[in-house]
Amino acid sequence: MEDSRKVKVVNRVFGEVGYSVPDMNNLRRNFQGKEEKILTFEELRKLSYIPGGNRLLRDYLIVEDKEVLDALDIHPEPEYFYKEEDVRRLLTEGSMDEFLDCLDFAPSSVIGLIK
Repeated sequence: MEDSRKVKVVNRVFGEVGYSVPDMNNLRRNFQGKEEKILTFEELRKLSYIPGGNRLLRDYLIVEDKEVLDALDIHPEPEYFYKEEDVRRLLTEGSMDEFLDCLDFAPSSVIGLIK
């Protein structure tokens, strides 16, 4: 995958999420609650090498490109992509099986949205 590939990344939580990437001249990136940014695959790849970087990508940020996630060796369940409106739909219209699957497989930030 080319390092220049552009990827939409969304902060899934209401709080601020930030990181720095030393291999990119100490690039510092902050996401405000629910903020969206377009980043390069290179930045995400280098972030994944940093301690805690994979956790940010799995639990707090939504990388909206399945191929990029696969290249980063992150293989999320469908609940990974849930946003606030998806959680609202789940709670009002979803089946009990869907709800239980969400509780079992969703990232901690999605569980926070449910709470």
